Amino acid sequence: MPPAPAATAIVADDERLMRDQIVGQLREAWPELAIVGEAGNGREAVALARSLEPDIVFLDIRMPEMNGIDAAKALAGEAHIVFVTAYDEYAIDAFEHGAVDYLLKPAEPGRVKITCERLRARLERKPLPMDDLLTELSRRLGVGKSSSDHLRWVQASVGGNIRMIATSDILFFRAEDKYTRVQTPRFEALIRKPIKELVLELDPEEFWQIHRATVVRVAAVEQISRNLRGNPVVHLKGSAETLEVSRSFHHLFHQM
Repeated sequence: MPPAPAATAIVADDERLMRDQIVGQLREAWPELAIVGEAGNGREAVALARSLEPDIVFLDIRMPEMNGIDAAKALAGEAHIVFVTAYDEYAIDAFEHGAVDYLLKPAEPGRVKITCERLRARLERKPLPMDDLLTELSRRLGVGKSSSDHLRWVQASVGGNIRMIATSDILFFRAEDKYTRVQTPRFEALIRKPIKELVLELDPEEFWQIHRATVVRVAAVEQISRNLRGNPVVHLKGSAETLEVSRSFHHLFHQM
């Protein structure tokens, strides 16, 4: 009996280094898997998938031209989907539906191995339509929102007073005990909304999460250095305070 044909896949991520890392780890975890194409944006991923008809498509969620969720909607039922995401663990429950899998950036070899084992089992079944699931993922992760949908003002406590703070005035948010600290160049305030909810309401083009407990406004970043452990450290305009970037978010500064 002839051997079963090798499974095929394409990998889509707008960061070349991240694509190289995922492809390398897939080849280690699943040597028989044939990576037949790579894409740098969502539209290219859909075109490649339609042309090459791979069994599996690995999609970064935030990509130019077309985001990963919209690309997955376009390919629903045509290939098994794995999302590659920079969202921290707090968002991962959004993926626990069985129809899709995920890899958290930076991809860990052990997690890649688990994903490959799941995919081997799923290849025996036809890919499922996932419209409802993908719509829910888009809503929960804030992907594809127009700028008017994002938070523009924060109502926060300063001493015994309530202040309305424009997000454009904020340097960073940081989780502290039961509150989230809102830091501006002139003062700090407190809100009760946790970081894991707040990050879903902020414009991802304006704010980056750099740690499980920290979200920084990109335009407020003056420079990046590295500490003695080699971790990136964010220096802010108008503040002497520095913010360390956790390992899960090192890819944001991969060009350093």
